[in-house]
Amino acid sequence: MTEDWTGQLPQPATAYLEGRRLDEVECVIADLPGIARGKAVPASKFARQDYFHLPESIFYQTITGDWGEAADENVGFIERDMILRPDMSTATAAPWTADWTLQVIHDAFDRKGEPVPAAPRNVLKRVVELYRKQGWEPVVAPEMEFFLVARNVDPAKDIKPMMGRSGRPAAARQAYSMTAVDEFGPVIDDIYDFAEAQGFEIDGITQEGGAGQLEINLQHGDPVKLADEIFYFKRLIREAALRHDCFATFMAKPIADEPGSAMHIHHSVMDIETGRNIFSGPAGGETDAFFHFIGGLQTYLPAAIAVLAPYVNSYRRYVRDSAAPINLEWGRDNRTTGIRIPISGPSARRVENRLAGMDCNPYLGIAASLACGYLGLMEELRPSKQFRGDAYEGEGDIPRVLGQALDLFDEATKLHEVLGPEFARVYSIVKRTEYEEFLAVISPWEREHLLLNV
Repeated sequence: MTEDWTGQLPQPATAYLEGRRLDEVECVIADLPGIARGKAVPASKFARQDYFHLPESIFYQTITGDWGEAADENVGFIERDMILRPDMSTATAAPWTADWTLQVIHDAFDRKGEPVPAAPRNVLKRVVELYRKQGWEPVVAPEMEFFLVARNVDPAKDIKPMMGRSGRPAAARQAYSMTAVDEFGPVIDDIYDFAEAQGFEIDGITQEGGAGQLEINLQHGDPVKLADEIFYFKRLIREAALRHDCFATFMAKPIADEPGSAMHIHHSVMDIETGRNIFSGPAGGETDAFFHFIGGLQTYLPAAIAVLAPYVNSYRRYVRDSAAPINLEWGRDNRTTGIRIPISGPSARRVENRLAGMDCNPYLGIAASLACGYLGLMEELRPSKQFRGDAYEGEGDIPRVLGQALDLFDEATKLHEVLGPEFARVYSIVKRTEYEEFLAVISPWEREHLLLNV
């Protein structure tokens, strides 16, 4: 890096710093859960460094802070350092800080200059590159659902909806209500302000069906760029909530009697040479590629759900008649199916995966979903017959617990080849460690109903 490195900044970051002195740069990378890891350094030091080091073991850490025995079996757990290099196109403001601070996402390489296979951003880049080698450009549009809840500092207590502007708790079953959105006005104002300072374009904010549940839609675009934005957005939204004495949570199912939070992913694929959507033919009809992509989702999503639903809580979302799918049926403009085809013109024809939870790592969730579609395209898989009617009346055909999902993931060698075999090995070990940690905890339900009755 050089002293004039600020000339490499994207326009929103340049505008944020106009007339101001940059104090600090946060050098960050997403770990397996999607937590930002890294270092905060003075701006003057960042100007002098081309890279910095972090141990590769950050990808072996569970959500509780313990460790999965995932080190390379050939070398043992020796805490090897990675080389983290900045992607200056990701430089963006941290507008909630007390001083003038930028965040910059870094990419992870080993000492030979090869991408570290367990790094989530590298996993997504690997999948995108497989598409590009076929002459395709994948495009995604994610939707982010989350809850604004009252501060919860005692894990033994239930999570409650936040208090709205009216002085009453946020109400449930008020989907698309503008009055409900107004209840969170001060928080939403800060979300918009922070997003504008960071150069992010919000396509819309709506009230969802849960008490205090909101949805933010993002413009369609490059998968890596959109995953970067979601990674940043999670922190942005949390910071906006804290300013107003509440929490933002991205848990898949934070409140027992409310709907869960999803990260619906819309997919389309463009032909790089012609710029046309390969899901639509010259006359505007649906192509074989369109059906192959759906076939890939239906075939490989059961194994990928361990990535799309990465925690024990994730599976509480897949409940009949609760705005979350229970099977892999596909249908046109049908929100009861796991795979939905939204209404659109030929150029915007897309496939929506409704299975991913908002608790998944955005890089890994998008990578896994794209990987399933890629395998469908490459293997020319055909989907089942389009489902018509209420898919909740059918049988569930997706894993219902994390252990079952991990068993399917471990058997999916074709999916491993797309995502990266070393990533698959590390991911499975870390997630099984988390599952074992969960099974070691006795829940209040067990104490209440089993202690004196069995």
